Amino acid sequence: MRNAFIEELVKSAEKDEKIVLVVGDLGYGVIEPFAKKFPERFFNAGVAEQNMMGLSAGLASEGFHVYAYSIANFPTFRCAEQIRNDVAYHNLPVTIVAVGGGLSYGNLGYSHHAVQDYALLRTMPNMLIAAPGDPMETISCMKYLNSNPQPSYLRLGKAGEKNFHKKIPNIDPGKFTSTDNEIKSKIILSTGTALNLAKELDKENLMEDFCVMTMPLWGMEHRKVLLDEVQKYEEIIVLEDHLLDGGFGSWILESLINNNELYSRIKIKALDPKICGMVGSQSTLNAVGGLNVSSILEIT
Repeated sequence: MRNAFIEELVKSAEKDEKIVLVVGDLGYGVIEPFAKKFPERFFNAGVAEQNMMGLSAGLASEGFHVYAYSIANFPTFRCAEQIRNDVAYHNLPVTIVAVGGGLSYGNLGYSHHAVQDYALLRTMPNMLIAAPGDPMETISCMKYLNSNPQPSYLRLGKAGEKNFHKKIPNIDPGKFTSTDNEIKSKIILSTGTALNLAKELDKENLMEDFCVMTMPLWGMEHRKVLLDEVQKYEEIIVLEDHLLDGGFGSWILESLINNNELYSRIKIKALDPKICGMVGSQSTLNAVGGLNVSSILEIT
C-alpha cells in the first residue's frame, strides 16, 4: 500500500503543482521518489507532529493540498488538537496519512497499535475516512482525494498487502465496493486491511452464501448513502481491525439507529480490547483479538 500511495502521489504531483508532502522524520525507503522529484514541495517537520500538522494547515490555507505522513498513531493522536482546530474546523485540504493501520506494527506494542484511530478521526466535522483494503483501493482513494481535496484521513497497511481487485475499482463515499463477480443478498463488509480476512473466508468457501464487499471511503456526511446501500442486503457481517467502540461498525449502527429493521441486519466483528496490552505479529494479535476465521464463523 505504501508503494502504491507514493507512486500515485508522484503521478498526481506531476499534474498538480499544489500537492505537497510533509513528513515527521519517518517514511524513509518510501517517500524518496517524491522528495527527489519535488524537493520544493517536500518538508520534513522533524519529530514534532503537532508542528507538522500546524505547518500542513498553514500550507493548506494558502491553497496547497497537503499530505501529512507518519506512522500509526503519530499523525493522529499526538496532534489531535491541531487536526480538530486547524484542519477540520477550517475545512482545509489536508490528508493525514497513517501507515500501519490496525495491528500492522503489533510487534512494537501499544504505542503503535492503531486501533482507536477511526474513533478519533470520524468525529471531526468535514473529515473523510479513506481506508483502502489493498493497493488497488489505495490508488482509487488517492484519485478520489486528489479530485476532492478536503480534510481526510488515509489509513494504510504497513507493506506487502495482496491485491484483491483485478483492476482499479470505482469508489464513492458511503457506497459498497464489490470484490466479487457475483453479488449475493448476504455480504461480508470490510474497511481497511480487514479485507484480507474477508477474502480468506471467501477463498476457503467457508461462507458460500456471502460475497465480499468493502467500503474504502466513509464519514459522518455519508450516512444517507449508507442507508440506501444497507437496504439492498438481508444480512451484513462487518469486519474491522479496530476496537468496537467508535469504529466502522459502530458508525454503521449509529447511522441506522432509527431504523430497527435495517439495524437488525448488521453483525460486527471487531478487535477485543485485550490486545491493547499485548505485543506480537499482526496475524497473531488479530487472531487473539477475534479477527480470525473461527471467530467469524461463530457469529454467522
